[in-house]
Formats: sequence, C-alpha cells, structure tokens
Amino acid sequence: MKRLAGAAIILVIAAPAAAQQVNITRAIPSVTIQTPSGPVEIARTQDTAAVIEGDFARIARPCPDFCIQPMTPAEGVTTVGELEVLQALQDPNVVVVDGRVRPDWETGTIPGSINMPYTEMADRLHELGCEVDFEGFICDADTIPALVMFCNGPWCGQSPEAIRRIIAAGYPAEKISYYRWGMQGWRMLGLTVAGGS
Repeated sequence: MKRLAGAAIILVIAAPAAAQQVNITRAIPSVTIQTPSGPVEIARTQDTAAVIEGDFARIARPCPDFCIQPMTPAEGVTTVGELEVLQALQDPNVVVVDGRVRPDWETGTIPGSINMPYTEMADRLHELGCEVDFEGFICDADTIPALVMFCNGPWCGQSPEAIRRIIAAGYPAEKISYYRWGMQGWRMLGLTVAGGS
C-alpha cells in the first residue's frame, strides 16, 4: 500500500509539467507582461497539430513590394529574435514597436507592443521622448527608450523603412533593434497574438 501511495504522489507532481509540453524554452513555459490593459501571458500554442494559415502562410509574394529584407536595415541597428523580444517586453526601458500600417496591425500584433506606422513614425518621435528641432528631432540617448521594431516578416519593408526614417530624423541607431522575422515568425512559433482575428 505504501508503494502505491508513493507512486500516486509522483504522478501528481509530474502531471503539471506534462500539462504544458510546448514551452518557449526548456526553462520558460510562458512570459507574463504588463500592458495598459493589464497583464498578458505570452505562451506558445499547445496544439501540436497547429499550422500557420492565412496571409502569413504565403511564401511567394511579388517583389516589389515584398522583397526579402536585409538582416540589418541600417548600420548600428541590432537584429534580434523572439527571446530578445520577450525580454524587451518585460523591460520598462524598451518600447516594442509594430511599424505596420493600421490594416496590417488590425490582423493581430505582439502583445505589449505599440503601433506606430512606418509612414508616421519619423514625425512622432516626440512620443518617444525626443525634442522637436527645426531639422528633425534631438534624441538624447540617455533619456529615450531603446526600441525593438518589427513588421510582417523578412519580406516586409515597413519596419526597415521606419528604422531608416527615424535614424535620419535623429534617433540613434544603437538604440534600435530589428525583429526581422516579425509577425510571420511570431505566428510560426505559435506565440500569443493580441487583437486581430
């Protein structure tokens, strides 16, 4: 009887670990971030049969407009992956920016990111702490946030163009990171998407 009771305890303890089999990393099953709407848990889908569908499943799009983007959109900008984006979402000194136009943003975005369309971003740097100047902005690297910029994926030029425009307007390149895989990579990994359908 004692052996059966011990085995039952082991099964009960082991059961929660098996409940989430698709982790972000071996040690990280999910990440909870704070958003203006409250906490949001980012995790990977637990449906091991899930596949990407819709526009993000399309692999062949005409160039232009959908040309493969360079790994680094501008000198001094760091390219990052999903784990770095998750760290950035938890860092109050970093702003994760969805640089897509509103119709793209409305299809879903990374939880905790803000939307600043690439067509507007260079004119909105005051929202990120830069001071308006006659020839652009003065962006003090000690007081402005670090940025992580993304768009639809490696074939999307929206965030690379936004990055080049804000650098030209005065934002320091070393304060900018580029999540090249964007929403296509985020969705491909089954990570939580906010909004959209």
